[in-house]
Amino acid sequence: MQEKRNKSSEGSCIISEEVIASIASSAALEVPGVAGMAQKPADIRGLIGNAAARAVRVFSNESETVLDVYINVGLGARIPDVAPAVQHNVKVAVQSMTGKPVNKVNVHIAGVVIEENKEASV
Repeated sequence: MQEKRNKSSEGSCIISEEVIASIASSAALEVPGVAGMAQKPADIRGLIGNAAARAVRVFSNESETVLDVYINVGLGARIPDVAPAVQHNVKVAVQSMTGKPVNKVNVHIAGVVIEENKEASV
């Protein structure tokens, strides 16, 4: 688990990449048109961890933070409208909650969710 340390005169604050991924995942799900999070391509760290960590890849060092967010969109959602909204929402949420500047938010559309009428299936 990689951690990010913020130091001040009072001490340091450690923010793990899993926490950043969780914040980004929650922010992405708030955007209309996002049907859910998708699983990122597997890597060794992706095999272990929570669902948010499997849907968001975090690259972080002292000078920059880059996020890769993998989402599924709902049928009928306009991807050119949804993707920038996800970028904005994720960037604002991560920056406001962690105090770390976010340089890039790359949105990967992994699929389209076709939902049947839920009342008809009940």
